[in-house]
This record gives sequence, structure tokens and C-alpha cells, in this order.
Amino acid sequence: MFRSGRLQREVVFSFWSKVHIMDYGLFCLNNRVPADGMAAPEEGFMKKIVIAGNSGSTENYAEALTRLGASCTVTTDCRFAGDFDALLLPGGGDIDPVLFGESDHGSRKIEPRLDRKQLAMLDAFVRLSRPVLGICKGMQIINVYFGGGVIQDLPTNYAHQYDGRDQVHPSHAVPGSIFHQLYGADFNVNSAHHQGIGSPGRGLSVVQYAPDGVAEGIVHENLPVIGVQWHPERMCFARRREDTPDGSLLLSHFLSLTVS
Repeated sequence: MFRSGRLQREVVFSFWSKVHIMDYGLFCLNNRVPADGMAAPEEGFMKKIVIAGNSGSTENYAEALTRLGASCTVTTDCRFAGDFDALLLPGGGDIDPVLFGESDHGSRKIEPRLDRKQLAMLDAFVRLSRPVLGICKGMQIINVYFGGGVIQDLPTNYAHQYDGRDQVHPSHAVPGSIFHQLYGADFNVNSAHHQGIGSPGRGLSVVQYAPDGVAEGIVHENLPVIGVQWHPERMCFARRREDTPDGSLLLSHFLSLTVS
């Protein structure tokens, strides 16, 4: 597995409130984020998912989750985190390297304000112990939040980055992991990224790898937090493809983690 080459910080959730989130007025421990977790849902409950991204670039995620019976809202305002059952962190540009303690050496299409809003939303859901799924950039956001690093330009980026369309490559899932349970030991995934996670953050385990060692899937040891470097929303329903398994299996598992 590739490493970032940096000594990883010993960090806990308070890192963001001490260093970044308070600076931007985004920390949201208020009466909309209840301290006692999720209330029991009513009968006939439709799972409410918040997609923390920019409107106009999240349709694929919302379409796939809606097909699975969820209700989706796109917002980066963490004051409303308590109104939702789970968080999806979507793909996008690269993360501001300042957030993992590095200068820019290979990052592209950085959106610093969005990064901080996504980290604030993730912080709110971690504090509520509610499910989180990070996809592509979203997985990297999770890793940075827990103190891990990002490889700003993979040595094997040619095998992973978007090339007019998603690339497809094999992957291997660790036995006993959720990816192994859903898809078996070895399966193809789509790919559209030039960065990857470095050393995993505190409490995170890499449980799916590409042949070159790039992390493709992570899970948290105690929290309902999952990340994938691939795009399951582009592997299901109208975007189902013959060279990968059905991405809706992972999305369905994500929805199953919510209280029902």
C-alpha cells in the first residue's frame, strides 16, 4: 500500500474544532444536532439522506438512492444534520492540502470552502454516530477527518484517473469485510481519481485494495462509517455496467445501517 511519507498526527475529533471548523463558523453543535442520537422513526419511515455536495453535481447519487427508497437532500449546512438519518459525501475535486498538513504538489480543482463544510458535516454525523458513506473524494475526506493523509498524485495515476470515461480495474477485498460479504474476494470497480489515501486515519482500516496497493475501501472500527474510492452510483440501475458488479448492493447496505 502506498504511504504518504509523513508522520501522521495523533488526532481525535476535536482537531477540526481546534484548527479549522471554528475558523469558518461551521461547527454545528446546536439544538438541531441532538446529543442523544437518533430518535426512533415512525412506521412507514423513509430514510432521509443528506448529500453534502454542490447542487448540480450530485444527481447520480440522488437518483440511485431514490431508486432504493430513500429521500435525498443536497446541502452543506451542518446546522441541519440532526434532521437526517445518514450522510453521503460525494466525489469531486481534490482536498485543500492545508487540511492534511501539506503544501500543494499535484492537487487539482481544489475547493477549500466546500472541503471545510464537508468536514463540518462529517463531524456532526460522527458525533451523532449516524451512518456515513464517502465516495471517491468523500473517502479521502473521511480519512483526513480522522487524521490520515492523502497522496496528492498517485505514481500509478494512469491506471485510476478519468480518461474520457471511468476506467475499470480489479480489486481485492479483505475476508470478513463488508466488501467481501457483498462482492466476494475479487471484483472489478470503476475508477476516476488521480489521488488516494495515504496512511489510514485513526480507527480506520483499509479493507479493499487495487492491484497496485491503492486503497479502494475503508471502514471505521467502531462507527458506521464506510468509504470507497470507486463510484457505486455509476454501477447500478440505468448506469449498470457489465464489467463491474452491481453498485446498488453497497448503497443498499449503507441505507440498512440507519435506524429502521
